[in-house]
Amino acid sequence: MMIESDLALLISRLDFAWITTMHIIYPPLTIGLALLLFFTEWRWMKTDDEQWYRLTRFFEKLFIINFGAGVATGVTMEMAFGILYGPFSQAAGPFFGQILGYETITAFMYEAGFIGLMIFGWGKISKKMHLFATFNVMLSSSLSAMWILDANSWMQTPTGVEFKDGLFHVTNWAEAILNPDFLVAFPHMWIAAVELALFFVAGVSAWYVLKGRHVALFQRALKYSILAAVIVAPLQIYLGDDLGLTVKDHQPAALAAMEGHFETYNADGQPNTGWHIIAWPNDAAGKNDWAITIPYALSLIETHTLNGVVKGLDQFKPAERPPVLIPFYSFRIMVAIGFALFFVALWGAWLAVRGRLTVENITRNRWFLRALIFSAFLPYLAIWTGWWTREIARQPWLVYGMMTTAEGVSHMSVGEAIFWLIGFMFFELGVWFGAWYFFAKVIRKGPDMDSPIVEGNEPLGHLEAPSHDENADPAYVRPA
Repeated sequence: MMIESDLALLISRLDFAWITTMHIIYPPLTIGLALLLFFTEWRWMKTDDEQWYRLTRFFEKLFIINFGAGVATGVTMEMAFGILYGPFSQAAGPFFGQILGYETITAFMYEAGFIGLMIFGWGKISKKMHLFATFNVMLSSSLSAMWILDANSWMQTPTGVEFKDGLFHVTNWAEAILNPDFLVAFPHMWIAAVELALFFVAGVSAWYVLKGRHVALFQRALKYSILAAVIVAPLQIYLGDDLGLTVKDHQPAALAAMEGHFETYNADGQPNTGWHIIAWPNDAAGKNDWAITIPYALSLIETHTLNGVVKGLDQFKPAERPPVLIPFYSFRIMVAIGFALFFVALWGAWLAVRGRLTVENITRNRWFLRALIFSAFLPYLAIWTGWWTREIARQPWLVYGMMTTAEGVSHMSVGEAIFWLIGFMFFELGVWFGAWYFFAKVIRKGPDMDSPIVEGNEPLGHLEAPSHDENADPAYVRPA
């Protein structure tokens, strides 16, 4: 039985694209921010420095908001599998269902237990136990991402299974779980989460410094974040290149779409594998209407040789070619952002070396602070465009080379598809507006500098009230 029309298929695809696009902005910040919260709390324990405590409690509030939005949209996405892709859910159940079950047991339930201690345990459990809870939230959020990405990676490079009698039967669990895409895609995604969190913290801190509020407190968060980004940003670029090599080996049609590479040339001295900086792909004509190209560069990027052969879309049947325009430009936006964030991190490191990120001097770097605020949004766009590249370039396959999207979509009318699209859009927008409303509310209010610092089951004391404007940088006062 086929769906009623191509329009219903298109609407179902757009619906799931909307759901994943709105969900993917939350889990990476949860993963990366959990790591940074563990670091700041650990530093507080080691140094007994109040500023680390204040930073932990402030960014923990933003973490809680983001975590709640991620859970709400994540549950919705799992529900959407059954609604929008019923045949796929049934066929892939022997592997896909097991992996999601592992995620629930080993990550989601694990995280749910410790996040309660992390949020509500202040002053009720010992400092070491609270740090242990924060560590487990950090670990479980990464485990959750690992299982979810493993399921998606298997759809990209399905190994260890055979498709028989309408079901994907697992023949080798090790090969299925450790599929080629997962081994590279998970580190790439995990580092993206850390990079997002670093620039999120740096951007929020830059806003406070630019406003002249709690400068000493947020100067510390900004400086540590930007110095860490100097390491993380180039590592992410390297992992992205490594993932591109995996795509070349296992999804050559996807790579050709990402590069707007329509024709395959042999290594015969021609500028055969030029890299298109920009172009206007024409799927119907099987060529680019125009392009600005660097000769030989695509070969250097993808094969690390001057005249290596990179397959073009002409090597694949028309029905098995992905659309080109969106993957082509979304891939370039992602890459451009990756390098832009690296250059911002280098800018910050240069300022730090020159002593311009000290408490006394940091407010003078107004253009750098503005760049950091802008950069806080760039990782979100990079994750969006990276995900669009990954999913659209896989088309027409739902499970690459084994099941098409048309075969896996639920059988529904155009009216039913529109109903679910509208319903999911309203829900996701409600969560999005709610999350950003509370983000803005917490950031406008600022960190709590007056409440008692808690240790174990007893408060240590109260800070003395600041003697000057509450929006100015409060003096550092040890607890009584």
